[in-house]
Amino acid sequence: MYAVNYHRAKSVADAAKLGKGDAKYLSGGMTLIPAMKTRLAAPSDLVDLTHIKDLKGITVSGKTVTIGAGTTHYEVATDAKLAKACPAIVYLAGLIGDPAVRHRGTIGGSIANNDPAADYPAAMLALGATITTNKRSLPADKFFKGLFETALKDGEIVTSVSFTVPAKAGYAKFPNPASRYAMTGVFVTKGKDGVRAAVTGAGDDGVFRSKEIEAALSKKFEASALEGVKVPSGSLMEDMHASSDYRAALILAMAKRAVAQANA
Repeated sequence: MYAVNYHRAKSVADAAKLGKGDAKYLSGGMTLIPAMKTRLAAPSDLVDLTHIKDLKGITVSGKTVTIGAGTTHYEVATDAKLAKACPAIVYLAGLIGDPAVRHRGTIGGSIANNDPAADYPAAMLALGATITTNKRSLPADKFFKGLFETALKDGEIVTSVSFTVPAKAGYAKFPNPASRYAMTGVFVTKGKDGVRAAVTGAGDDGVFRSKEIEAALSKKFEASALEGVKVPSGSLMEDMHASSDYRAALILAMAKRAVAQANA
C-alpha cells in the first residue's frame, strides 16, 4: 500500500465536499481495496461512506421498494419485508461472495463500481429501477454505460435505489467457483410494463438487456418459450473461463432457471 488520506464522512453533503480531485468513495471496498493493493487504483484520498446513517435501510411501501446505497448485501438477503415483496433480489444478495463479503459490501458500492460480472446491475436493469444520487435520479437503463463505467459525475454519490415490485421476478447465475462472480447471470421480471431480462457476466461491454429473451418471454412467460431462441455471441465476453459461444448457451440456461424460479 502507499500513503493515502483517510476521511470518515459524517453526511452525504460532507462526503461530496471531501470527494474532489483524485479522491475515491469507500462503501464496502470489496473492489477498491484490492485494486489499491495491486496499484490498479491510486487515489490520493479515501472518503468513507460506511458510517452515514442516511444511506442505510430498506423501505417497502405498498409496491415501492427503496434500498439505501449503504445497505449491505447481508441486510438485503435477510430482510423479511423485502423477501415478501421481491424474493428474487433477496435470493440474489444471498449468492454474492461469501459471508465476509456480504457483511461488508453494499448495494450502492456494487452498482457504482459496475463490475461486468456483478449481480446487482442485472437486477437494477431488469427491475427498471431508479438510481438516486445526491444530485439527481436516473433510470437504470441510462445509469450503466459500459465496463466499470456509469453515468456518475465527479462528486456524485449514489444514495438509494428504488423500484416497483414486479408481478414475477427470478434470478439465476453460473458462478465462477473461485470468486463467485457471475460467469453469466440472468435476472428476469414480468410487470405492468412487460417483460425485462438483463444479463451480467457475459457482455464484453458489461451488463445488458437481451431483446431475444424478452421477445420470447413476452409471448409466454415460461422456460419452454426459450427453446430454440438464439442469443448472438458476437458481443459476448471471451476469456480463460468460457468462450463467447459457451456464454451464449449459458445465458439461455440461466434464463430458463430464472423464469422457473419466477414462476415457482
